[in-house]
Amino acid sequence: MNNHTTKLQIRNIAWLIMLAIFFLADRYLKFVAISAWPNNSKPIIGGLLNFNFIPNDKIAFSLPLSGIWLNASIVVIIGAILLYTIFNFKRLAKIEIFCLAGILLGALSNLVDRFQYGYVIDYLDLKWFTVFNLADALISVSTLILIIYLFKKKS
Repeated sequence: MNNHTTKLQIRNIAWLIMLAIFFLADRYLKFVAISAWPNNSKPIIGGLLNFNFIPNDKIAFSLPLSGIWLNASIVVIIGAILLYTIFNFKRLAKIEIFCLAGILLGALSNLVDRFQYGYVIDYLDLKWFTVFNLADALISVSTLILIIYLFKKKS
């Protein structure tokens, strides 16, 4: 194994560790939000960003979709992304794999909430926008990076 291969492996492991840290941080912050600060907002960045527990039975950024059909749809989408990733693993670029893994981990964290509590625990309250969590951010950023990559790859 040469030095270049070792550096690539270390970089890949670092990316996977970063995704795992986001997942675990989200799970921990959800635990803190629901147990330590229900109905009690704590400022993070002045009045712009607050730590505030808000139960969200809708989808990301409080878009008005909810209920058993939403949960079933999320399970199907997670399964489809997982199967797509598994069956195309060798053909996908590493950035595609990491983005899909980010989307899966974020969706899985929110799905755990849906099954455990009946809603998603949101805790980052951004003034003039919405309340969200790290899982939502992970899904959104991973999706955005994937879309940009695919558009650039097409050109």
